[in-house]
Amino acid sequence: MTSLDLTRSFARIDFTDAPARPLGAAGRGREILDSMLTTARVLVEALPFILQYDNKIIVVKYGGHAMEGGLPEEFAQDIVLMKQTGINPVVVHGGGPQIGAMLKRLNIPSSFIDGLRVTDAAAMEVVEMVLSGTINKQIVAGINAAGGRAVGVSGKDGNMVLAKKAERSRIDPTTKERVPIDLGFVGEPERVDAEVLRMILNSDLIPVVAPIGVGAKGETYNINADTVAGAVAGAIAAERLVLLTDVEGVLDSDGKVIPHLTVSQARALMADGTISGGMIPKIETAVDAVEKGVRAAVILDGRIPHVLLLELFTEHGAGTLIKAD
Repeated sequence: MTSLDLTRSFARIDFTDAPARPLGAAGRGREILDSMLTTARVLVEALPFILQYDNKIIVVKYGGHAMEGGLPEEFAQDIVLMKQTGINPVVVHGGGPQIGAMLKRLNIPSSFIDGLRVTDAAAMEVVEMVLSGTINKQIVAGINAAGGRAVGVSGKDGNMVLAKKAERSRIDPTTKERVPIDLGFVGEPERVDAEVLRMILNSDLIPVVAPIGVGAKGETYNINADTVAGAVAGAIAAERLVLLTDVEGVLDSDGKVIPHLTVSQARALMADGTISGGMIPKIETAVDAVEKGVRAAVILDGRIPHVLLLELFTEHGAGTLIKAD
């Protein structure tokens, strides 16, 4: 029986008038049965959404701050359940806090310009070690322990993420002229080879991608994980891009979560300052992915237990959903 056959079978079940069978003491038996019926109803209510995403690709960016929320087991379970219901998840992870901690431990200076870590040769070795080695394999092991079959890769594998050096500039406070700044080995995706990911997905595996890119001359680049996730989602024609972070979603001027935004509305909120700071690059990533053909992008609070399931398999969802106009 396929996952699609399994989910369709739930639609034929009516739990409304199910008789109470004795399961020990009368009160305890009723309590257990009520709990079982609640679980069954939840499955039936999720059925339309399971069918909607059947055989679709969903790219999930698992952020460094979201990982600090202490919910790695719940995240792994969500990914495995997605796979078992017919979804093809692709995980792209970050690791900024973990990189910072390792650089500090090794007494390697670290600084930021416009939210991007300045990455020299020494720092790049640590970045790759933490992202491709430690964090990537921890996530793979967690998914496998939850019953899935995950495989870890970086953008260097199979030249999956071809990158170029990131170019940034700033206003010189003395001359008031715009001057270029050197971020070292910080890159931007130039092209994503979706065929590498499709080969993994076609093998019924769950790819877990570290945001490391490779340049035209074989140089290694540190790339923002949100940016890699958006580029991957666009290249592989994902149904949805999910950005897990440590905030509830996009907030309005009153501090309340905005459940839905169009691309033009998102741009307007950035222009008037409602969306600011670290949320801007996430919104830019979401907008870019939607404009490249991703059906929708959503920003979720990765600290909420099983937030992926709440977003995908319930009517109201969670966080902020961004779609085309």
